[in-house]
Amino acid sequence: MSGGVYGGDEVGALVFDMGSYSVRAGYAGEDCPKADFPTVIGVTLDREDGSTPMETDGEKGKQSGTTYFIDTNQLRVPRESMEVMSPLKNGMIEDWDSFQAILDHTYKMHFKSQPGLHPVLMSEASWNTRAKREKLTELMFEHYNIPAFFLCKSAVLSAFANGRSTGLVLDSGATHTTAIPVHDGYVLQQGIVKSPLAGDFMSMQCRELFQELGVEIVPPYMIASKVRPFEGYDSQLIKMFESNNFIMFSLKDSVREGTPASWKKKEKLPQVTRSWHNYMCNTVIQDFQASVLQVSDSPYDEQVAAQMPTVHYELPNGYNCDFGAERLKIPEGLFDPSNAKGLSGNTMLGVGHVVTTSVGMCDIDIRPGLYGSVVVTGGNTLIQGFTDRLNRELSQKTPPSMRLKLIANNTTVERRFSAWIGGSILASLGTFQQMWISKQEYEEGGKQCVDRKCP
Repeated sequence: MSGGVYGGDEVGALVFDMGSYSVRAGYAGEDCPKADFPTVIGVTLDREDGSTPMETDGEKGKQSGTTYFIDTNQLRVPRESMEVMSPLKNGMIEDWDSFQAILDHTYKMHFKSQPGLHPVLMSEASWNTRAKREKLTELMFEHYNIPAFFLCKSAVLSAFANGRSTGLVLDSGATHTTAIPVHDGYVLQQGIVKSPLAGDFMSMQCRELFQELGVEIVPPYMIASKVRPFEGYDSQLIKMFESNNFIMFSLKDSVREGTPASWKKKEKLPQVTRSWHNYMCNTVIQDFQASVLQVSDSPYDEQVAAQMPTVHYELPNGYNCDFGAERLKIPEGLFDPSNAKGLSGNTMLGVGHVVTTSVGMCDIDIRPGLYGSVVVTGGNTLIQGFTDRLNRELSQKTPPSMRLKLIANNTTVERRFSAWIGGSILASLGTFQQMWISKQEYEEGGKQCVDRKCP
């Protein structure tokens, strides 16, 4: 490797993109990540006698006495005194031990490879601090002994994934919605606008809806069995209806409609923590969000919403109901915060305002380029009708001299994984290979080289 540049055609680089909701990791050059699992992890503390609360296949933490449970299968097993926590706070790494546990797990279980064999490209939040960037660089070179490293802003990668080096990236994920202006592959820091109205905010609204309906959210881990809707009905009556499928079907629906849930609780459940139980409840709510919610085409109107078709949804415990106006009202809070419960009189910005405010904070010369490619990304934007409504709102707010173009992939994979896909494209480009921070450069220039080489 002459001159400290990391070169070579067959690079086999790894790309890591860690979001507040999930971790995406895979090989550069592939079209979707190899690993996609929750960012939150389960943590148990060993008992004083040194034994773990349960026989465990978790991964031992660096700190003595901690065991980490990572990935969907391990995380969703009810365990005594297992707390759920996230290594990220505000999109930046806060807990380095659990972050390291996630990297260890990814190398061991998903790549099944030694870290020292592959260069790593990692995404970071656009507002990441200098100290955290340097600490991450140090961790990757010192602890994982990787041959080369690069750190890139996730907004820039999302723009690259959509074939743009200039544009406004609207990213709506689990914890926040952000508008980030990107110009020639650089993030314009002064134009970043953040709003906490995102996926978790909607989950909270859904929770309140169920409380109003008097419905208890029961995660699947508690349910031993559901009682069939016809249990307790006269067998002769059922036989009579079964001979006529159509009538039986309509009776079945009317019996199930409005019936409260009837289910049996599992026996001998371990004493789970509140944080883990809440996490499991959230998975139920997130499924409800994805299946039922819809953004209305125009600002919310009671009469219009009442005429919208209803969607039938059944909770894991058997409670089921037709949802009508509320499926439009909950996501309305993303666009018009004054419509959301408990937010009246606050200064939070709706999605449309986040975009226009961000563009307004940038230099007047580059505004046409930003309006001309508004890249929509993040799992939260997959709610039905989100992009249509955003397009309509922005069309009304965009100055007549500007040409507005919204870029939103239709496929779930590309919208959820766009930062990872951008990283996969970038790390496999021949022209990018001289941009890596090589091990040699790190040893000569120290961890400060990340600020020089990674914008």
